[in-house]
Amino acid sequence: MSDQFNVSIECARQLDDLDNLSKFRSEFNIPSSPKGTEEIYFVGNSLGLMPIRAVHDVVLELDKWGKHGVKGHGAEEKNIESPWVTYHEQLTPPMANLIGAKPREVTIMNTLTVNIHFLLISFYNPDNKRNKIIIEENAFPSDYFALESQVKQRGLDPSKVIVQVSTNEDGTLQNEDIINKIHEVGDELSLVFLPGVQYYSGQVLPINEITAAAHSVGAYVGFDLAHAVGNINLDLHRWNVDFAVWCTYKYLNSGPGSIAASYIHENHIERKDIQRLHGWWGNNLSTRFEMENVFDGINTADAWQVSNPPILSMVPIKASLDIIEEAGGIEALRKKSIQLSLYFDYLLKEELTGYIQMITPQDFDSRGCQLSLKVISKKITGREVFDALIAYDVSCDWRYPNVIRVAPVPLYNTYIEIYTFVQILKEIFNI
Repeated sequence: MSDQFNVSIECARQLDDLDNLSKFRSEFNIPSSPKGTEEIYFVGNSLGLMPIRAVHDVVLELDKWGKHGVKGHGAEEKNIESPWVTYHEQLTPPMANLIGAKPREVTIMNTLTVNIHFLLISFYNPDNKRNKIIIEENAFPSDYFALESQVKQRGLDPSKVIVQVSTNEDGTLQNEDIINKIHEVGDELSLVFLPGVQYYSGQVLPINEITAAAHSVGAYVGFDLAHAVGNINLDLHRWNVDFAVWCTYKYLNSGPGSIAASYIHENHIERKDIQRLHGWWGNNLSTRFEMENVFDGINTADAWQVSNPPILSMVPIKASLDIIEEAGGIEALRKKSIQLSLYFDYLLKEELTGYIQMITPQDFDSRGCQLSLKVISKKITGREVFDALIAYDVSCDWRYPNVIRVAPVPLYNTYIEIYTFVQILKEIFNI
């Protein structure tokens, strides 16, 4: 497909002119440099840009608070538009669409690592024989810390219980190594917990195959989808994934530290034997405010909620989800993402061979928006390249020892930005 590209700026401009999603860039606030020009923002894999309409929407909720006070919850008043007590319910259908789930399998609650802890209560139930957890060797630290502490809470030794799948030197995993490790641990395996997209390399893991393998040996399987939701196609219900967790501030543009979300397959929702931390927000709304100390759980994933959620944190998620739906959903985003990635690959090969090595897998089923670039030049270090990019008003991020992560996000990034980024790298390398 590289015959559709060339290294000229005119090619980049033409690609932008033909881009059906280019109009959605105006829906986001693009950070400006000190010179007053828009910076190249390639770090949506860390924090997505602010939807402009979120400002208006947040003000509406502030006005509701000011005008109605506690009545804004709508628990007693019936004339409150979008009452806070059920505000989260309008987020679950579009969120479910993004992950390939039923709305009743999705709940908006807590933050990402808190949700990992909550769902490990439900899905990590070790006994004397079946007590091992499979993770990746270079798991995101917060994921590892959560698993390690949960293991210790159960009086077990993490060094004996947590089984790690080795990564390659570039941080990627071999899919067959994961499957082989699952069968190797076999009937001692309690849980597989892996990322949907590996944070360092941008590698997409085969969620369906991993789930089937885990189930074949009698284990549960869960995924951290922080780098996957809003980025790649997912079909969690059909794949029979037991549970998943994700934040909403990366590709879902909900703001720093915003509320997160969870998925629980409907096979587990109404089980009487499943352990769960309870709170009053998981109680049926019809009986919640009767204040009885008998838990009457909701028959959806909302049963895992414990507290009334932060409404002002939810509002930007709604704005972003609305924009995603207007853009044609994840299918449209994914189509453009692949095109952006193809163009990026082409320019790197044509202009920066010998200076930059892509460690993200080439297969498009194994990559999303994020591309991880390894600096291989002997004349300049990766950190020096990163620092120079910052000076050129490029926002990306650095991962030790020599990887720069860039994420052209289809909702607001452009082909001309990719072209300009490559030209900047050529200047830094003095090519």
